[in-house]
Amino acid sequence: MTSHIPDVRVIAGPDLAADLRLLTEVADREFAALGIHGTVSSAPDLPALRAALESPGPLVVLPGSHPGARALIPAHPQAVWLDLVRSVPARPAAPGRDAPPAHLHGRGVWGLAWAIRHAVHRLRRPARRVAYGPDPDQWAEVRLPREPAGPGDRSEAGREAVPTAVLLHGGYWRSIWGADLMDALGIDLAERGFTAWNVEYRRPDLHGWAATTEDVAAALALAAGEARGPVVVIGHSAGGQLALRAAADDRRVALAVSLAGVLDLVEGDRRHLSSGAVAAALGGSAAEVPAAYAASSPLERLPLKVPQLIVQGGGDDLDLIDLGRRYARAAQAAGDEVTYLEMSGDHFDVIDPASPIWRATAGAITDYPL
Repeated sequence: MTSHIPDVRVIAGPDLAADLRLLTEVADREFAALGIHGTVSSAPDLPALRAALESPGPLVVLPGSHPGARALIPAHPQAVWLDLVRSVPARPAAPGRDAPPAHLHGRGVWGLAWAIRHAVHRLRRPARRVAYGPDPDQWAEVRLPREPAGPGDRSEAGREAVPTAVLLHGGYWRSIWGADLMDALGIDLAERGFTAWNVEYRRPDLHGWAATTEDVAAALALAAGEARGPVVVIGHSAGGQLALRAAADDRRVALAVSLAGVLDLVEGDRRHLSSGAVAAALGGSAAEVPAAYAASSPLERLPLKVPQLIVQGGGDDLDLIDLGRRYARAAQAAGDEVTYLEMSGDHFDVIDPASPIWRATAGAITDYPL
């Protein structure tokens, strides 16, 4: 499926503080997993880096700390830029540019795998970017189904209703994680006949909890308003919480899907999940800001009065497994229509199109009577 993708080049900037051999090991594993070819090299100086940026083909660049290298980021949106450390996201070099450069940051060396995936996915199945607000983080990337091959094909151009899938990424609500996490699922769902909206939103560590919830609601409303069929909202990890909360607030949702979601925020706060991520996102503990938890925690919102699919990998964090199982039982007891799916897999297998647990999940979504 990726044979048409040109070789991916990974270029390390002149002042990058990382071991090139380790970067090559990570990149080679990712190239093999994606079924593509690629190379890793270092630009010894700024002219060499500029020359690399002028070459065609998919490119991942680690600029490092060199001021001249970092100054190139806004002017070269065709590259995927990666900072191993947390950084200020790059913005367009000039007003009127459709989108800022793809700039991943703060994920360490593992971030290289995600950067390579993003470089490949956006070439393999390009998306149309739609803004739902003025902030650079208020956008969604929309991928449409294929054109109809014949009668009965579920596509945007077909006569039948086309289901819409709204994807909400996770990352414990922290800004180092972004919508690129859901690239592969957006492509997979488009291949299955859905219009896939991969939503970015303002994260609370930079903008506050109200901005995050407002953005999810606004993006979902825009997608639902443009939909030509039923709407499914699908969230991973922290996005699972966002998806179920959004479904409780927007009755246009036909099915809400949580993939390894954080579904009990009160208990998640008590257990100090991911070093206190819940309290950091909501602006305080459950005791300090009870209204935020009451409005946002899926468990506190039961019954949601919308069908739900709760998916959990058996090899995930034990606390997430516990929260998912208990939430599913509580939702069923509250009268909601809930399917609980637990299979072998870790926290990221649930968003890997090649994994058995995602294939089972996609089948359950596709077969659901939307």
